[in-house]
Amino acid sequence: MRADELRRAWTQFFVERGHTSVPSAGLIPHHPSAPMFVNSGMMPFVPYFLGEEAPPFDPARAVSVQRCVRAGGKHNDLDAIGRSRRHLSFFEMLGNFSFGDYFKEDAIPWAWEFVTEVLGLDGDRMWITVHTSDDEAEDIWADSVGFPRERIQRLDKDNFWEMGDTGPCGPSSELFWDFGPDEGPDGGPANPAAEERYVEFWNLVFPQYFRQPDGSLRDLDAPGIDTGAGLERILGVLADSPSLYAADTLSVLTDRAQEVTGARFGGDRLHDIALRLIADHTRTVAFLVADGVMPSNEDRGYVLRRVLRRAVYFSYMLGVEKPVLPPMIETCVELMGEAYPELAESADSVLTIVSREEDRFRRTLRTGSTMLDSHIATIPEGGTVDGTVAFTLHDTHGFPFEVTQEIAAERGYDVDEDAFRKAMADQRARAKAAAKGGGVAVGDEVDAFRAVLDASGPTEFVGREVDSTTTTVVGVVPGAEGTVSIFLEATPFYAESGGQVGDTGEITADGARAEVLDTVYALPGLHRHVARVTEGAFEVGDEVTASIDSERRAAIKRHHTGTHILHWALRKVLGDHVKQQGSIVLPDRLRFDFSHFEAVTPEQIAEIEDLANHEILANPEARHYETSMEEARALGAIAFFGDKYGERVRVLEAGPNSIELCGGTHVSRLGDIGPVKIVSETSIGSNLRRIEAVAGTGPVERLREREAELADVAARAGVPVGEVVDGVGRLRDQLKAAQDEVKALKKQLAGAAAGNLAEQAVDGIVVARVDGAERNDLRELALSLRDSPGVRAVVIGGAPEGGGAALVAATTEDSGIDAGTLVADATRAIKGGGGKDPRLVVAGGKDPGGLDEALDLVRAAAGIA
Repeated sequence: MRADELRRAWTQFFVERGHTSVPSAGLIPHHPSAPMFVNSGMMPFVPYFLGEEAPPFDPARAVSVQRCVRAGGKHNDLDAIGRSRRHLSFFEMLGNFSFGDYFKEDAIPWAWEFVTEVLGLDGDRMWITVHTSDDEAEDIWADSVGFPRERIQRLDKDNFWEMGDTGPCGPSSELFWDFGPDEGPDGGPANPAAEERYVEFWNLVFPQYFRQPDGSLRDLDAPGIDTGAGLERILGVLADSPSLYAADTLSVLTDRAQEVTGARFGGDRLHDIALRLIADHTRTVAFLVADGVMPSNEDRGYVLRRVLRRAVYFSYMLGVEKPVLPPMIETCVELMGEAYPELAESADSVLTIVSREEDRFRRTLRTGSTMLDSHIATIPEGGTVDGTVAFTLHDTHGFPFEVTQEIAAERGYDVDEDAFRKAMADQRARAKAAAKGGGVAVGDEVDAFRAVLDASGPTEFVGREVDSTTTTVVGVVPGAEGTVSIFLEATPFYAESGGQVGDTGEITADGARAEVLDTVYALPGLHRHVARVTEGAFEVGDEVTASIDSERRAAIKRHHTGTHILHWALRKVLGDHVKQQGSIVLPDRLRFDFSHFEAVTPEQIAEIEDLANHEILANPEARHYETSMEEARALGAIAFFGDKYGERVRVLEAGPNSIELCGGTHVSRLGDIGPVKIVSETSIGSNLRRIEAVAGTGPVERLREREAELADVAARAGVPVGEVVDGVGRLRDQLKAAQDEVKALKKQLAGAAAGNLAEQAVDGIVVARVDGAERNDLRELALSLRDSPGVRAVVIGGAPEGGGAALVAATTEDSGIDAGTLVADATRAIKGGGGKDPRLVVAGGKDPGGLDEALDLVRAAAGIA
């Protein structure tokens, strides 16, 4: 069975059993408790398991094939990739889920039916594990399914799933395949020595408890089912191979890796590792970039860069000089583009980004090799490469430890692996101490928010239609610094999301008033009005009037719709690889982060502004409406990176060219935006750029400020505004002429001073202190003195007006005196340093208090003390 066939069989089986088929979510999770990447099939459904959102499925069950990545944080298998046949950084998880609908008595028989009847697997080669406490699961396996009890084993921690320190948890039951005695001893999955023989390929999780902050368990009101079945593991079982690389999604890629690199399996352990790793990492890189992650030195971008570089440097170890990832990714798109259309749609931009990154890293590899060669040159023959050097190469320059070992071995050296591992362990300890916890948020405040949601349901948002409404208070929770969180049955206040800031305004009732400082989501669907009560008090059940600051909202709408127009213009001018990487929409400006690999030129900025303003001036309608995700995709709507979308989405058609998913608030016609002006364009990281812009009245206000500044410049230049350029030019010429005149006068003064100082020469050597002169003036004076008759060496010390200390030494060609040697000890006295030129040295220091001592040291060095 191939991957496409397994995906279809899985989905069809559970759809026939009342499950809603849910497409794979992207690799960027959205829940606050989530890790860096989606690393399990259940991750997109966390809000349903937590009870934060009602599942939008009828009945409340779903089936999915979810793409996953484990390459950072707690779930990190990177070091095992390639060396192990059973570890992947990218994998697909088959999942069927129940959100309080069905439980063990259905899930277990369905699992058995699928593996034996649909897949045709031999039940005699399977083993089952259940939790030590789970009599119910064992009885269902034995009595309902008829599975032999002698092959059902009870395990403790391995069969108990927990989302975090607190939150939903419960026992699990796992299905194992026996690959036979050639892979290890018998004894079933309970035998730790037999993990290569008995391989788990299906995990039935039964979330039926909630772990309290004190560690105790309480029963969930609606226990659920969370199945995780590894697609690659099942394909390996079907091929009767313990290697995940037997799956066609990987075997095709490993075959392609052999073609691209020229290496072959079976001849060399390093070749086997490299080929498996390149195949695995190709999928990880392709899907992360397609999902909007860009290589960088922070967060997800850093993990992507590390994975990409690992693939490149393992090809480098094989002696491959040409790029390997572009042809690998092309094959990946051909192989998986039908199952994941978003990968095929972004193939061109993925190839562009990856190609540039690989080329850049290949230059890094060459640099690292040179640095390592330099270090090896300092080691005696038969010595050992310092492990901390290997770690620095690895950590700072991305140079892999394995490459260091290979290069060292070729030259007959070992590498101090213990020192390297210790440095790595120290780094991990620091990272772990700084890492953010991954558990579910708990506490009195969160419990209070959840109680409001449970009692009143989600907040009805009416702010697209009205700016003010009469509604009812459904919750009041005290907050920090004299604030309260007010919850309303319905609200016109937009809660911060999608980059758009929350609304402000006021909530009023008879004898009570609150100033709303911000609006955010306390929990998904629950608007939290962060307010300061200025009069009276609010209680649950009060009828109130909620009114937003309409003028502020209007300004926000202009900037938000303007963001979408700029996004369209950026893609039009720079290319379709441009993707939104974050945004902030404020009343007075917008900020938009996007993927791009070089600075945007002034000419391109002008073109982007012209496109955007031409679109705005045409004043087409801006349509903002709700539709299904399927229909939005059919329309070609662009999804913004990092934003969460459900089955019902809001689409913004901002004129004829921009169509994107967005849940914010927007103008009704593009002309309402007013002019748009980009005020800055900067780099915020590798392959990441940021523009800031103003819309509406902002460009006019900016123009007024610039006119006022221009008028001020004209007044200072003493010319009319229309002649300011010529006036400033004349002033610049006058200034240069004055500076030249001052320079000439200083030279004359230096000549005069030189004559006086030359008379103080002892044995042709002048040592003097001149304070208040600039360093360059001291230099001119020393050179002038050196040219005086009878002078063969000069050292001038001084304390310039700008602070610090300076020493200038100058000697003639025939003096036999080295200027650098003459002031070597003296520079230390002023806590500084300088050059080593034998004829002229200009040295600086921090301590003018040491000048006299410095000059005495010069006299001693010259033998004239």
